[in-house]
Amino acid sequence: MNKKLIIWDFDGVISDTEKLWVENRRQMLNEKFGLNWDFDTANMHIGGKSDKTKQNDLAKLGVNTDQNFWEKALARDYEILKKGIELTTGIEKIFKNQEIEQCIATGGIKDKTAAKIEAVNIRKYFPEEKVFTADMVAHGKPEPDLFLLAAKTMGYRPQDCLVIEDSLAGMTAGLRAGMKVVAFLGFEMNQSSEYLAKVKALGVKYIFYDMEEVEHFIIEKWTKMS
Repeated sequence: MNKKLIIWDFDGVISDTEKLWVENRRQMLNEKFGLNWDFDTANMHIGGKSDKTKQNDLAKLGVNTDQNFWEKALARDYEILKKGIELTTGIEKIFKNQEIEQCIATGGIKDKTAAKIEAVNIRKYFPEEKVFTADMVAHGKPEPDLFLLAAKTMGYRPQDCLVIEDSLAGMTAGLRAGMKVVAFLGFEMNQSSEYLAKVKALGVKYIFYDMEEVEHFIIEKWTKMS
């Protein structure tokens, strides 16, 4: 059996936080630009991406944000974090498995990611050297750069890595990196039939709705794949 590496996304996988950041930015975009976006529209345009990628993609839509906008968005995020976030049910059992190497590769920036890790008390599983953030690469998700950096730094071949993601951008990045990809759709924002169709259209084969299913797949199937 080859050495294998699990690469976890954070928001929407380790904790149900992706909806918080999308909603924060949705409100700000609507307030500043009068867009009148609903949540699904905002998620389609900015979900699962770093703020840098969000800014570039919004500019392509004619929505030009400045650095002050993103600094205010980040400040609002920290206020949300102060209220507390919860670890996804069942995920810590996977973290405790010492037989499989694991790391985090997230579209968040270093400082905010550190705050999220501390908020759900998982630093013991993911010390700084096992955490990779969007500000470490030139191109964030959906480009594969972050996942490839994580694999290379951790000492694994892309084909021996399993990416666990909730966003279309993150799944696309994992596939482009040549890695196996699990779609975790355990939270309400990703449970529509339309979203499932988009996930399947990407070519993602492994789709799960709770961490017990993910754990079973990891232990009984993925670790035994050549």
